[in-house]
Amino acid sequence: MYKLDTIISLAKRRGFVFRSSEIYGGLNGCWDYGPLGVELLRNIKEAWWKSMTYRDDIEGLDAAILMHPKTWEASGHTSQFSDPMIDNKSSKGRYRADNLIEEHIERLRRKKKTNLADEIEKSLSEVDELSDYFDIIMKYEIKDPVSGSTDWTEVRNFNLMFKTFVGPVEDTGNAVYLRPETAQGIFVNFKNVLETGRQKVPFGIAQIGKAFRNEINTKNFLFRTREFEQMEMQYFVKPGQEQKWFDYWKEQRWNWFVEYGMKPENLKWKQHDKLAHYANMAVDIEYKFPFGWGEIEGIHSRTDFDLSRHFEYSGKKMEYVDTVNKERYIPYVVETSGGVSRSLMAFLCNAYDEEVVTDDKGKSETRTVLRFHPRLAPVTVAVFPLVNKDGMPETAHKIYKGLQKEYKTAYDKGGAIGRRYRRQDEVGTPFCVTIDGQSLEDETVTIRERDSMAQQRIAIDSISTYISGKLK
Repeated sequence: MYKLDTIISLAKRRGFVFRSSEIYGGLNGCWDYGPLGVELLRNIKEAWWKSMTYRDDIEGLDAAILMHPKTWEASGHTSQFSDPMIDNKSSKGRYRADNLIEEHIERLRRKKKTNLADEIEKSLSEVDELSDYFDIIMKYEIKDPVSGSTDWTEVRNFNLMFKTFVGPVEDTGNAVYLRPETAQGIFVNFKNVLETGRQKVPFGIAQIGKAFRNEINTKNFLFRTREFEQMEMQYFVKPGQEQKWFDYWKEQRWNWFVEYGMKPENLKWKQHDKLAHYANMAVDIEYKFPFGWGEIEGIHSRTDFDLSRHFEYSGKKMEYVDTVNKERYIPYVVETSGGVSRSLMAFLCNAYDEEVVTDDKGKSETRTVLRFHPRLAPVTVAVFPLVNKDGMPETAHKIYKGLQKEYKTAYDKGGAIGRRYRRQDEVGTPFCVTIDGQSLEDETVTIRERDSMAQQRIAIDSISTYISGKLK
């Protein structure tokens, strides 16, 4: 497992991720995706979108970020979407109380103090009131991680929604929120999609979109941010069938990550012992990041909570009418909810590798390589002229322009061929095409695969077919 700082350094150096507003010192919890990062994001979203919507029973949606404020009253976000916040009086540090306790438990486990860690973890699982967090922190003398102080304030709720106003006047009647999740846009459109899509239960609605949370603490690079994208799907089922579909979607979502190259040993299930107010079952898929295990996707059985609440608050019926069986009911919902940026971070960590390689002359060097699944790689193929003379650049450029119509393609003519291979390895390009003297004679090229570094000669007019075959 490589250090997170090593991966962050590569991400900045090669144009995957930059700090937002970096020339002004940056803005905590916000990140910009550079030329390679935006391609990796797009490929992840496209892979998810195809797996979720290129089927008969799931429709797509793109709901507005700003929604009627009643939406958030009905969903419970106005009153309940908050985190327990605590301040340290000495350091002025501000923390999520539950995270503070969880990090203390992790430190104890690293020190092999398993019994004490288990005792605190049990206490944390039994928390009912805000004061319970404070009691745990004081009982176990949990210190400020920066200053070491134990001079804490009481724990209080902090609502995570960003508030703004529509129209020219900033008053309570014009208040709206930046959505903290994409799910509610799906629920309020349940009947619209049901009718226009001519669907029958069970069916799903999928959406990829931005969400915003005013996190108390942002940390660990892209793992906890204030602006992020979600990939969510709500699957509407007949009450009583939620277990069947919950198990189905657990399997589907786990297999998706593995299909796209996640090492199974770096994935695990986390069962929710304490359920959200809307759920009767919930699990997370966690990835083993350099800082420890962290959620990348949740699968939740949300019961009929959301549709029932929107029925109650809007007065609009959210029932499904089964004309065949002459039944009428409010469907239950099984949700799959993943973060795009967290998935990107997990795929980036999963792909990063360093290995010692030896050239033909016996010289050894360390090769840094991102072993992305070829369909996720931000650049699919790179084209090189072996030397910048004898007609090789012209042929190489013609091949490059032809491949560019089908794939994200790079062209590199600078430096020794080995250095160019290393540059492409470092950004995860799965295929490199080299044009040499023989190419001008018989219209063949050398194509080199990233992971094995194996090379073979193929005809110029077979390059695209070769790559498309590998992508499948």
